[in-house]
Amino acid sequence: MSGEDNLLRLVEAEDGDENNYHLQDQVGFILRRAHQRHVSIFASHIGDLTPPQFAALAKLYDIGETSQNQLGTLIAMDAATVKGVIDRLKARGLVEVSKHEVDKRRLLVNLTPEGREAIERLIPLARTITEETLAPLTAKEAATFLRLLAKLA
Repeated sequence: MSGEDNLLRLVEAEDGDENNYHLQDQVGFILRRAHQRHVSIFASHIGDLTPPQFAALAKLYDIGETSQNQLGTLIAMDAATVKGVIDRLKARGLVEVSKHEVDKRRLLVNLTPEGREAIERLIPLARTITEETLAPLTAKEAATFLRLLAKLA
């Protein structure tokens, strides 16, 4: 069943019987299926990093050195999750962690030369992943979808 058919059924359900509930018509279910598809495409192109690890590298590439907590905020991860991501990237030699000169409790994270090389190699693959994820949509639909999805985030 196509996305348009699902949306039509959702609209019809809203207009009809309130007790009529179909899991496949619910936003969370549809988002989870779309996410699973995207993660599968991601893994087929970038199998040696998780999407959160890639996000950390990409954001560090974009902004440069930042605190571990700030990085977590920027990539929508809680403190415990971002710590685990950073620990794994550090173990692979892709990031380095240092203490802030003034506030020794504050951890700073930066790309290593190897991390910079890795993300520069991976960015074209990430663009391909986005293109493949959005491939069922026209360019106009993709732009609308991303704009609307950003409103939910």
